[in-house]
Order: sequence, then C-alpha cells, then structure tokens
Amino acid sequence: MANYPELNKQIVLVTGGANGIGEAIVRAFHKQEACVCFCDVDVKAGRSLASELGGDIFFQKVDLLKEQEICRWIRRIGARCKRINVLVNSAGTDPRMALEKTSAAAWDRLFARNLRAYFLTSREVAGLMPADSSIINIASITFHNSPVRMSAYVATKGGVIGLTRSLGRELGPRRIRVNTVSPGWVMTERQLRQFVTPAIKRFVRKSQSIPEVIQPEEIASVVVFLASDASRAITGQEILVERGRVHG
Repeated sequence: MANYPELNKQIVLVTGGANGIGEAIVRAFHKQEACVCFCDVDVKAGRSLASELGGDIFFQKVDLLKEQEICRWIRRIGARCKRINVLVNSAGTDPRMALEKTSAAAWDRLFARNLRAYFLTSREVAGLMPADSSIINIASITFHNSPVRMSAYVATKGGVIGLTRSLGRELGPRRIRVNTVSPGWVMTERQLRQFVTPAIKRFVRKSQSIPEVIQPEEIASVVVFLASDASRAITGQEILVERGRVHG
C-alpha cells in the first residue's frame, strides 16, 4: 500500500469497522498513522481490534439503526477532536431474500442499515469537516450484475451510489469530496464461512478479467487513496474494485 503522509493524525471515522472490509479499512488507516474512530455492534471484535492496534484507535458500540446513537457518537468525537477529516461508511449487510419472502419490515430494516445510516453519518460529519475532507461510501458490484434473491440489497446499494453523486455536488463547494467504492466478491471471513464454496471461487475467477480472488486489504487500499490528496480531483464517482468483472 502506498504511503500518504498527509493522512498522519487525520481524524478518520469508519462504520462497521470490527470485521471484514471495515476491519481492513481500520487497519489501513492505522498504517497511515491516522487517528481512527470506528463503530460496530460486534463489541468483542471491536474491542479486540482496538486493543491489538493500540495508539490512536478508538472503538465505540453504535447501533446504526438508531439515529440518536449515531448522532451522539459523532458529536462526541467532534467535541473532542474539533474536526473530522474522513468518513468511511462501510457497515452493511447482504441477506439473500427471495422477493415473495421479503416483508416490508425486512425491506425497511435493510434500507435503514445500508442507506439511511450513510445519510445520517454524512449529515452529522459534514459540519465538522474542513476543506479537503473526504466521505467514502461502500456500495457493491451487485448494482451492476443484479444477482437473484438480492433485490432489496441491490436497491440499497443503488441508493448509496445516488447519494454519493448528489452529495458530491452539494458538498463540493465546501471542498468535501464524496465517492463510492463498489467491491466485487471479497473473500472476507464471513463470506468464506457462509457463502463461498469451491464452485463459487471457480465461478468468480472465471467471470473476472483478472482471475485472482479479491481480498479485503485491496478494497482498503482504494479507500485510503480516496482519502488522500492524490484523489483531490475525484468526487461524485463510483470506483469498481472487482478485477474487471463488469467493466463492460
């Protein structure tokens, strides 16, 4: 991973940072010597990661379904640090639900976690961000390849891309960049445990232009780039990190 000295001591917020892609993002910013504040509902994993990394790493349990918890978390960080330089909206869930078995309550809950939380965190941090700050949202390749039994999830990720484009316009005059990273099928521990079989790995390798499967650290590298000065001319964009699976 490239080194970006300007990220040293920057205040970075990461949602869903205890596991998977979020954990890799926390680790990546830690390597850049940023001050990382991350949240999750997995208290055991969150505390373990913060203890392992040490230094300027701070974990807080936050239920992203609850607006007041989000607001309190961000306002507390703002009061202590006086600024927030980077927000990474990484938290999300990707249930497989057939259309006829998807209740309105399940739909609403998924949108609350995967999209409304992104809006709430962005709203709360925007007033604390100086010029040259960055918001990075995690969406998904599924918006482009539309897998079955994931219509609700795909809809939330389409919303994330739309939110990114609009916020890029709205916050641009304040020199705040907003971008989306859309990963392909990433080999996180949960994906390997719940969904990835040898047949799935063969399918993924065959469907990508470059056959190697994607690791969480590779997504984190792109996120760090979007937080750095190297991406100062990039906003309102979606970057596909999927080894050429749907590049057209």
